[in-house]
Amino acid sequence: MRCDSHGDLYPFSPSYNNQPSSFAAISPQIWHDRLGHPGAPILDLLRKNKGIDCKNHSSSSICSSCVFGKQTKLPFISSSSSTTMPFDILHSDLWTSPVLSSAGHRYYVLFLDDFSKYLWTFPLGRKSDVYDIFLAFKAHISTQFERNIKNVQCDNGREFDNNSFWDFCTKHGMSFRLSCPHTSSQNGKAERKIRSINNVTRTLLAHASLPPSFWHHALQMATYLLNVLPSKLLHNKSPIEVLYQRFPSYDHLRVFGCLCFPLIPSTTINKLQPRSTPCVFLGYPTNHRGYKCYDMSSRKIIICRHVLFNEHTFPFASVHNPTSHTYDFLDDGLSSYVIHHMQQSTTPTSDQPIYPNGPIPHTAQQQSPTSSPSPRHNQPPPATQTCVRQRGLAPPTASPAGLPADAGTGGASVAGPGVADQPVSPSSPSPSLSGPLPTQSPISSSPSAQTQQAPFPTNSPPIPSSQPRVVTRSQHGIFKPNPKYANLHTTVDRSPLPRNPIDALRDPNWKMAMDDEFDALIKNKTWELVPRPPNVNVIRSMWIFTHKVKANGDFERHKARLVGDGKTQQVGIDCGETFSPVVKPATIRTVLSLSLSKAWSIHQLDVKNAFLHGQLQEIVYMHQPVGYRDRTYPDYVCLLRKSLYGLKQAPRAWYKRFADYMLSLGFTNSRMDNSLFIYRHGSDMAYLLLYVDDIILTASSDALRCSIMARLNSEFAMKDLGPLNYFLGIAVTRHKGGLFLSQRKYAEEIIDRAGMSSCKPSQTPVDTKPKVGAITSAHFDDPTLYRSLAGALQYLTFTRPDISYAVQQVCLHMHDPRVDHMSALKRIIRYVQGTLDFGLHLYPSSISSLVAYTDADWGGCPDTRRSTSGYCVFLGDNLISWSSKRQPTLSKSSAEAEYRGVANVVSESCWIRNLLLELHCPIKKATLVYCDNVSAIYLSGNPVQHQRTKHIEMDIHFVREKVARGEVRVLHVPSRYQIMTLIITTQT
Repeated sequence: MRCDSHGDLYPFSPSYNNQPSSFAAISPQIWHDRLGHPGAPILDLLRKNKGIDCKNHSSSSICSSCVFGKQTKLPFISSSSSTTMPFDILHSDLWTSPVLSSAGHRYYVLFLDDFSKYLWTFPLGRKSDVYDIFLAFKAHISTQFERNIKNVQCDNGREFDNNSFWDFCTKHGMSFRLSCPHTSSQNGKAERKIRSINNVTRTLLAHASLPPSFWHHALQMATYLLNVLPSKLLHNKSPIEVLYQRFPSYDHLRVFGCLCFPLIPSTTINKLQPRSTPCVFLGYPTNHRGYKCYDMSSRKIIICRHVLFNEHTFPFASVHNPTSHTYDFLDDGLSSYVIHHMQQSTTPTSDQPIYPNGPIPHTAQQQSPTSSPSPRHNQPPPATQTCVRQRGLAPPTASPAGLPADAGTGGASVAGPGVADQPVSPSSPSPSLSGPLPTQSPISSSPSAQTQQAPFPTNSPPIPSSQPRVVTRSQHGIFKPNPKYANLHTTVDRSPLPRNPIDALRDPNWKMAMDDEFDALIKNKTWELVPRPPNVNVIRSMWIFTHKVKANGDFERHKARLVGDGKTQQVGIDCGETFSPVVKPATIRTVLSLSLSKAWSIHQLDVKNAFLHGQLQEIVYMHQPVGYRDRTYPDYVCLLRKSLYGLKQAPRAWYKRFADYMLSLGFTNSRMDNSLFIYRHGSDMAYLLLYVDDIILTASSDALRCSIMARLNSEFAMKDLGPLNYFLGIAVTRHKGGLFLSQRKYAEEIIDRAGMSSCKPSQTPVDTKPKVGAITSAHFDDPTLYRSLAGALQYLTFTRPDISYAVQQVCLHMHDPRVDHMSALKRIIRYVQGTLDFGLHLYPSSISSLVAYTDADWGGCPDTRRSTSGYCVFLGDNLISWSSKRQPTLSKSSAEAEYRGVANVVSESCWIRNLLLELHCPIKKATLVYCDNVSAIYLSGNPVQHQRTKHIEMDIHFVREKVARGEVRVLHVPSRYQIMTLIITTQT
């Protein structure tokens, strides 16, 4: 044996066991835990490389810690489903824009046909408008293609996942499929299509240097182009070729945003004026075979066929310089758009072009005072006017232009190319020189130029709110808006009310409002200029300015109204009989109660420039409006052809025009209330309430409601304000149990007008002291303020029966207010200060019974010793009518005073019964009238003449006749249960 040594040391190499014997039986789970929970493939690799000694790892075992710490989304299996016919599957999604469009749009909804890949987009002002859009879109598909939508695929947003959508799809046999929360990949086709649309939209805006607020115009163009471009998914065919079976034409296409010159009709210019004006090309209108041209000087859209293009020049490039972040809002997420602008919050945003003081390049050299641009930060939206008319009570479905573009904003629908010109049969469509319907119905720069309008109901675009939301989309779904971006890009400066028209013309906001009003009057052909005849009465024209506010009191827009001075009219010469269509408050509450009980939808409408629709029968001359005097004929006067606000006969002329049209649609005019119109055809019913130019419409079905709104919009310029929420200064709040009507905003205005914003609230509206007489103290030094506040409180009783008696008492002294009377009025205001949230609840309840309460205070007036009586009437559980009023004559006894009160409430109940009969909801039971005076009850049912009742007027005894017929039952109620005690007596 040989051994090598190293000096005195001998090396020795012993053998070692790789692992101690105690480790030999360690399970794979222990190694999995020791190594930080790696995956099974890693353990197998270590085992094979002899790094560890363990058994094979079981793939079936699940580590709960791995599930909690490392779980990810499961992979998506490629869809194997394929459609063989159009509209077998319809994909839909909603996109939210942080930038409010110039037409007031915040969203757009997409509909994508899975078979043809044909797409439709519709700008929206509110998410809730998606349902109305879908109803009309479905009707269009059924009519134009004779096909039914079988399956609808959309995301989990509340605009889709709601009872209305589910009920409609169930009723029509459609399969309604939603993606799981935060799983946008299940709606991937619509998501990817939105990305494609936004990419094209962003590119079009950037190439034309258009401001971001014009995104809805670029959206129309992008939708049009994607439908005519070939796609690999369709074997190099275009969507329009697959859906309509024809090859699209590209000859009419022009570069978006380029300089163009539309021909101005010779009838609107003199021989020395230019025949054209420089404009910006914004796409193709749906209802016309022509082009949309935006006049930068007058801010109007001109529809014209005869247009010359310079496709190398872009007018907005010289007035709007977009940055690298200008169009980031079209990205899927928030990206750098909001961050970039938040860092530059001290500088003006670039949502709108900032016009310099000098002339705009490529615009007309001559400009009238009404069209010259003013330096302003925000460019106003193009002025719009509607003139396309369609008739027929059924919803017009000739094209997607008939879709309700925006139930909340008035933007028209964006349809695919050529659809508006398609015949009913989809197999033989007409040429494709048509495109998306513009989001605003344009008005030309001349009266004879063509304009357009969606036949279905549309709304005027709302002015941006002072506190808008910035809602963004990420790859994981739609999240709540971040409040720190609440005031980004949508702030509207609120200009103070001008003292006169000259000051208003100097303010850009008021100047724009006046331009819109004047353009509407000219478009409506309200007058014609004529030489002033000798010895005629010429009334003044005046400008009225006001701030429009929303239901929550936020500023909405500036409103300028041109009116005629009716005070200078002469009866019998330039005016005749007068009448104003004002629906009764009890009628409104009755119709709302019926609609709730029948589960009908309730919408509100507003008629734009309602009085301008009326036809004048008299000859009326008016001076030209201040600031808009014709330069060629400055001495001419306006011969009015249409009624105008301020004229004495204007409300009557408007009502006659509206009533005649409603009768032609099959409505009947109520005899109980001339401002109520009723429609019934088989099982279809609808009620329409008219209050001057504000309308409440409720119908038994959404289809009927949309049809009526379409007919109204085809005849009058209507603004669909959506579901009832703010009507005549009354906020209508929906809750699970019904509706809540309140006037908080109006009450706050009364308190501010009285200068009592910091006053201490009162527990009751009146005190327990004796009533104040007519002459109890010195005269109040400002009787006008007293009358103004008393009248305002009178309107507040629309939803506040608790102050009816107190307001009635102060209104008795409006002719000669005293200091004590003003103190009583201030007490009411202090009571209102503490009860701002009080209002009237309406519930779905039985509509088969009327119950009334009546009471009177005998000889309560300290001056005349006349009695005050009052009543309240319930339809089911809803309070629909009440009154507190001093009786016209003196009563010799409490029985007589109470008997007169019973007569008043029986008269009201008879009127309500007749009203319900006209509404096709007759009351078959007798009306129950509760009174706490036994003698009055005996007088109501006993025809025997008494010594103390011989002097009572004969007409009062009609109560006995109603009782004898069984229509009324007068019953006794103990005083402690008498509801009217709180309304017609001093409250403690």
